[in-house]
Amino acid sequence: MNASPEAGWLNLLIGLLQGAQLQLLRLLDALGLVAQVHGEPAWPWAHRLSGENLLIDLGQARRLGLTVVVLAAALLLLVLALLWRHRRIWLLAATTLLWVAAPWPDANVVLVPAYPTSFQRSPTGFTADSIERGRVLFAAQCVACHGADGLGQGALAAAQPVWPPNLAGPLLWRRADGDVLWHLLHGMRDRRGSPTMPAFGSRLGDDDAWALIDFMKAQGAGQSLRAAGLWTQPISPPDVAVQCAGKPPRMLSGWRGQRLRIVAAGGQALQDDPRLVTVFLAKDGAAAASHAGDCVAESATAWDAFSLIAATPRLAGTQLIVDRDGWLRARGEPGKGAWSDDDLLCRTDQPARAAPGPIPLPPDGLGALIARMDAEPVRFVKGGFVH
Repeated sequence: MNASPEAGWLNLLIGLLQGAQLQLLRLLDALGLVAQVHGEPAWPWAHRLSGENLLIDLGQARRLGLTVVVLAAALLLLVLALLWRHRRIWLLAATTLLWVAAPWPDANVVLVPAYPTSFQRSPTGFTADSIERGRVLFAAQCVACHGADGLGQGALAAAQPVWPPNLAGPLLWRRADGDVLWHLLHGMRDRRGSPTMPAFGSRLGDDDAWALIDFMKAQGAGQSLRAAGLWTQPISPPDVAVQCAGKPPRMLSGWRGQRLRIVAAGGQALQDDPRLVTVFLAKDGAAAASHAGDCVAESATAWDAFSLIAATPRLAGTQLIVDRDGWLRARGEPGKGAWSDDDLLCRTDQPARAAPGPIPLPPDGLGALIARMDAEPVRFVKGGFVH
């Protein structure tokens, strides 16, 4: 998903763009040169470097990558010029020549509009509680225009200056989360400056806005699954507290780096599998009691959040597989006898590459599914940032 044959160096380049800008923002904040907006340092410029367009235009991506290499060489020559007095003129001349000769990419490819909150990330961590809070807020503030399903067909949609977007489509996923936060709190305008979406900053706090974003992501994932039969954009499992027998509670996200099998309680009995950490999801105490010796997340809000993402009102018995990087990859429907390739709902666009070392040939469908997940890791860029 969102992968290409050149994903390795391209994701490295996009990550470099993001990291350089974040470090610059932190430096400016440490020097007291930027304001605070919504509790965090504000990006001070009207544009920022973005990597999303580089996924589309590989020619510009290569030019930018080569420019980075050339500028690194120019910086090295500049340092040498400062240290080597006898060759300073020649080194400075070579530095200038490299700067001029660098194959700069088109500015409209790498520069995109920015907002003070562009580099801010959700403090909620995409939790089940935040998604539930966002669901209540969405019903109160957004349904009239965006519709209960988020498809942009609410009762007041036709009366708006611009038809509300489909929140299950690519628009929400192409924007950085910080940009979405800014639009929620400060509204949106067209190129002529006319308002196209009202500002909700007077009605919503920062935490409310982030909760809305979390809910819209979860709802959009479920809608894409209904429409396309796939999670067309990567989605993480909602975070929730898990209690394992005899151990302190831990968050579901604490298993990052391991494969997870999340099982909605109420289905058929399952055997332990050493390839996966199994966590049972229980809607209430009675369901949790039937798995007293297992790792259990007892939460009605988590049950509803997973139902939303898995696009099913009857979650009991559903199994979800999470890869080592924390992405939901596969869904097993209740009562299904064996896993198959059709259950892989978050896929890459490239052929599976050979994994290092021999892969056992598992006779079961789950083993084949795990092998494919490991061979095809998710490469996700949201708003130009590698996730």
